[in-house]
Amino acid sequence: MEGIYIRGTSVRLPSLLTVEDAVAAGACPPRLAATTGLESVAYSPDESAAEMAAHAARTAVARAGSTPAEVELLLHADTYHQGQDLWPVASYIQREALGNSCQAIEIRQMSNGGLAALDLATAYLTAGHGRGDALLTTADRFCAPGIDRWQTDPGTPYADGATALVLSRRGGVAQLVSLALFADPELEPLHRGDEPFTTAPFGHRMPVDFEQAKRAFIGRAGMSYAISRAHHGQRTVIKQALADAGMELGDAQWVVLPHFGGRRLKAIYYQPFGIDPARTTWKFSRTVGHLGAGDQFASLDHLLVSRSVRPGDRCVLVSVGAGYSWGCAVVEITEQPGWSD
Repeated sequence: MEGIYIRGTSVRLPSLLTVEDAVAAGACPPRLAATTGLESVAYSPDESAAEMAAHAARTAVARAGSTPAEVELLLHADTYHQGQDLWPVASYIQREALGNSCQAIEIRQMSNGGLAALDLATAYLTAGHGRGDALLTTADRFCAPGIDRWQTDPGTPYADGATALVLSRRGGVAQLVSLALFADPELEPLHRGDEPFTTAPFGHRMPVDFEQAKRAFIGRAGMSYAISRAHHGQRTVIKQALADAGMELGDAQWVVLPHFGGRRLKAIYYQPFGIDPARTTWKFSRTVGHLGAGDQFASLDHLLVSRSVRPGDRCVLVSVGAGYSWGCAVVEITEQPGWSD
């Protein structure tokens, strides 16, 4: 990954909704609130996913000191409705944030979309496509009636927000040291279940119910089968990214994990990989919730803006998305950004 840098990052979180208020309103069951351990989730009262993405993009480009003419690729990763139907959301972000004529492409790799975009942009920048920058954005607004942010996927409260990251060969505040991706489509039915395909969105039920799909798959394949394959996928990318970076997980100053609830983090990451929660961004993520494809970029931005990292620190970014696919990246901080607190 020699010569690939992060020049700027940004996060757009319009507002916060406390878990206490959600429980009081009857939206979040008290038992679920207790198991997740979250304090609040990012919440957008009226701003669409696309508008949040454009906002984050403008800020990231400004922080990177880049001009629209220097951005040669825009990749936008999302998982849910962006605000309009049958509509090229990446082109909207390009129009609002850049106004240039580069390629603008949407990526649907669920919660692994951020690192998938990072991988594709890295390949683009190292394939001789000029010496410009790549703008990566993520955004989702998980609102009713299609999504119940508390119970569509119990254990992972969903949040509204956008992130942006400028990737470059021209230097930056952090260097991409290594990146690994892995996919296992045998687990794809975990988010589909056994129901037939439909002719329109929400043909089965509204809001979406991932738990029903998971129960159908596990009832057929078995819990141990699903857990073992899922752990194998995550272990594979973490092992590969660390090996390529010439380090062990314990060498990292920070481990950035998906913004899951506390019980799920403990079962999937803390215990299997021996990760101390104090070395993660849990204090931040428990105030934000799951941003779809944007958890890793959001937590990295938090570490930079809060001055929690110093030059020389290495951060391991870990992701997983339905499909199933996994990602792991190692970034090394090269300088303290001028736009941090």
